[in-house]
Amino acid sequence: MNYTSVTNRNWKFKTFDTKEVEKLSQDHSLDEILSKLLAIRNIKTNEVKNFLNPLLKNLMPNPNILIDMDKGVEIVYKAVIQNKTIGIFGDYDVDGATSTAMLSKYFSNIGIKSVFYIPDRKKDGYGPNINSFKKLISLGSELIITVDCGTVAFEAIKYAQEQNIDVVVLDHHQSEINLPNGCAVINPNRLDDDSNLNYLCSAGVTLMFLVSLNGHLRKNNWFIKSKNNEPNVVNFLDLVSLGTVCDVVPLVKLNRALVYQGLKILVKRKNIGLKTLYDTCNYDEAPNAYHLGFVFGPRINAGGRVGKSSYGAELLISDDVQTAYKIVQELNLFNKQRQFIEKDLWAKIDSEAQKYGNDPVLVLSGSNWHEGVIGIIASRIKEKYNKPAFIISLVGDTGKGSARSIYGFDVGKAILNAVQSNLLTKGGGHKMAGGFTIKKIKIDQFKEFLFSKFQKSGLLNSHVKNIYADSIISVSALNEEFYDKINQIAPFGTGNSEPKFIIENLKVVNTKLLGFKHFKVILCDRGGQSMTAVSFNSTGTNLEGYLNKKSYKMINILGKMAANNWKGKRNIEFIIDDISVIKD
Repeated sequence: MNYTSVTNRNWKFKTFDTKEVEKLSQDHSLDEILSKLLAIRNIKTNEVKNFLNPLLKNLMPNPNILIDMDKGVEIVYKAVIQNKTIGIFGDYDVDGATSTAMLSKYFSNIGIKSVFYIPDRKKDGYGPNINSFKKLISLGSELIITVDCGTVAFEAIKYAQEQNIDVVVLDHHQSEINLPNGCAVINPNRLDDDSNLNYLCSAGVTLMFLVSLNGHLRKNNWFIKSKNNEPNVVNFLDLVSLGTVCDVVPLVKLNRALVYQGLKILVKRKNIGLKTLYDTCNYDEAPNAYHLGFVFGPRINAGGRVGKSSYGAELLISDDVQTAYKIVQELNLFNKQRQFIEKDLWAKIDSEAQKYGNDPVLVLSGSNWHEGVIGIIASRIKEKYNKPAFIISLVGDTGKGSARSIYGFDVGKAILNAVQSNLLTKGGGHKMAGGFTIKKIKIDQFKEFLFSKFQKSGLLNSHVKNIYADSIISVSALNEEFYDKINQIAPFGTGNSEPKFIIENLKVVNTKLLGFKHFKVILCDRGGQSMTAVSFNSTGTNLEGYLNKKSYKMINILGKMAANNWKGKRNIEFIIDDISVIKD
């Protein structure tokens, strides 16, 4: 059946092998819908057990499979036994903050002093530089560990080494052929790394490092000799899950286990900062991947975007309730400020994007666009136009840029290639996101370079975006039993998208406006069975006219199921992503 979307999107069904569905059902005694969802996600019968119950003991490899892991662990081990002060340089996003917090807490647990530095996005830019390393050294650092950055920090690392300071890099961003000399670079995206762990974010790499370091200390009887209790690294999984979800890396294989088990740790509320943050948001349910990505993440990121860059790491490290509460209040204010700035800037940049609607890649630049929100704007532009988006904020003759991509176009690689071609001053990233610095005079050349790269990728240049559904369901499926069945394949995110469904032949019988932006509607099918649905941010969109009771149009809806928890009661609702109109 063809569905004519009111938002100009093609509705398509995800493909699957019917024989595989039957095999999954028979081999594991699964019902049809669960087998179908697994088949759609290409989960084979021998993978079902680990997918539905992802345990670290089954999915965690030997950390030393990563190149330079043994070298990096030995460097830090020597620093530990010599009781050196360890400096941590972390990126200003959630992945950097969680990685920084893990290291800081671990060293604190074993009685080793550490200091950390989170760069200011505007003043310091991305990644280590000589001045930032000078600051760390001035704080007493005798060894420096970089997290979520550092793979291409040649000058800063060389400077540290000249000061007799060893450097260990824990990163996951795209690397060059050449790497900094004389240091350990632990990065599954090194060109010579064959660990097959290139989907990890920095928090995942940091966990692998701590597992290896902890084992090395144990092997050498350091805990006994020093009379320190051995930390349980598993307790850091709440931070790992947060970094993994917020960095939008694929929730597959080990990542899935990290998030799945991390959510269990999160429920135990052991991290004071995360506990305080969640409590102030007044949620009445156990946190899930949604809360990590859309509740915790934006607030922790807000410090790095518009406020104090170190606040995210400080919150996650804090063991004091009052300190944590104060930081959370500040981060909430920063987040509101970020929302205001984003709203204003979105109008300007979207207007600019419309002028270049025929370009295969959207490269947009403007004077003094707020550097803290251009990454968010790039994501929104990418989503709206279904094209890679590069947003550049110009100050004088230099621009700072953020990029977001669609599947099939590796922006991290493109940025690295552009650096090597002298089109960019510096830059880096991974497949779906990146950052860079560019001279104003090079923007047109960079644009042509990206157009050529996109053409070679074989992707179609289309304004029409496909939206995929897993299956058609009836109104009667909106119940707790069916919802819980679907959630057996959670946590959801990149690489394991939340199942989406189509419900056909509905009429709006009641409409309520929520907060001036959202609609809550009661719909009824041809048999008279009713359901509740919510459509977020729909005022002023093509959806609004069909969510109004006055339209009297029969519609189909596409979206996902959600549980609305209120005062201990759980109601199953439907979140509308799109609407198609049934022709008379």
